[in-house]
Amino acid sequence: MKPIHSSDDVHHAITERSSGVLLHVTSLPGRRLGDEALAFIDWLAEAGQDWWQLLPVGPPDRYGSPYKSRSAFAGWPGLLADPRSPVSAEEKIAFREREAYWIEDWIRLGPRDALADQVRFDREWARLRAYAAERNIRLLGDLAIYVAPGSVDHLGHPRQFQEGFVAGAPPDAFSVKGQLWGNPLYDWPVMQRSGYRWWVERVRRTLELYDAVRIDHFRGLVAYWAVPEHDDDATRGTWRRGPGNALFRAFARELGPDLPLVAEDLGVITPPVERLRDQLGLPGMLVLQFGFDADDPGSPHRFENHLVNRVVYTGTHDHDTARGWYESLGAEHRGFVDAELHRAGIRSGEAWWGLIELALKSPARTAIVQAQDVLGLDSRARMNDPSRTGRNWRWEMEPGALKNDHAKRLRELTEAAAR
Repeated sequence: MKPIHSSDDVHHAITERSSGVLLHVTSLPGRRLGDEALAFIDWLAEAGQDWWQLLPVGPPDRYGSPYKSRSAFAGWPGLLADPRSPVSAEEKIAFREREAYWIEDWIRLGPRDALADQVRFDREWARLRAYAAERNIRLLGDLAIYVAPGSVDHLGHPRQFQEGFVAGAPPDAFSVKGQLWGNPLYDWPVMQRSGYRWWVERVRRTLELYDAVRIDHFRGLVAYWAVPEHDDDATRGTWRRGPGNALFRAFARELGPDLPLVAEDLGVITPPVERLRDQLGLPGMLVLQFGFDADDPGSPHRFENHLVNRVVYTGTHDHDTARGWYESLGAEHRGFVDAELHRAGIRSGEAWWGLIELALKSPARTAIVQAQDVLGLDSRARMNDPSRTGRNWRWEMEPGALKNDHAKRLRELTEAAAR
């Protein structure tokens, strides 16, 4: 791992051969920042990793989802290790000056003690980032494309959102009625007239927290599915054009070129989405679990089709654990997976470690594995199943679960893959 010296080095790091582990803060023992978070950074360094990937850290919804947050800018006080630490008047003044674009709305429309909690959050987060940087660990964050209905962003900037339509996804082979997400949709022409100021400030804030950021549902910036707001499903939605490259030109003007961004380009991706991703030079995503369909040899997720400018995952937070996925397969499908691992020269007796090794061997410059896969956990440790509500976002790692033996094994595979 190369030492971190500047933001330019961080951008370079996302284009060099590297690897990391996906684990949200709420999955740490105790579900908070503090000593367990620092211990996990130590473990990542021992395991020879470069990245800690996290989910959004804003205040979650009542189900615990960080993708429907009350704020696209604020950190969640529920993550604080010391939620009662003193905050001085000078700290509050400095924070209001530094974060003037969004903090006043959060003070006005957010919870009690909103300002002090954000000072505390930034203080603890700064300690986390500094500790990680000292150990050459970078933080890979996640930017949810939409805001929650009734969020501070929605209430504070109502003219920047459409009336009468909400977000969703069209019907497909997996969902005959599509997906009705219900998030407010941006009024892109209105946002364009302001130079996309809200989005620029949001990305600026996000890059204060992370070394690199994944843009969730990247395809929605090219075209998005708009559903009449009172419909019961997404079948009557229509495609509408997003801002495309104009949004990223605004980022470049205000924040500089070559921002350390990753395009989440999973699902049905059209040529215009691929063109924008490639024009911007952004890494796309690959998921190994999608790459073992014997009837789809051309899948971009198939190991032999992997490209260099990609981030490859054993699975993301929306997928089953590697062990849970493998054990759910029928005998024929499982045999195909075994044969593909064997063809790649992988002889592990544990399929989940075989998938980790395959991800690390990928030509993709960055490989990310779930902590659950390192631990060999089954489907009970799955973070999120998008087909259900009410039982997600709950998995919490047992104290001391990640041991030196796990770190040694992961480091050996990482070094053997020249990461």
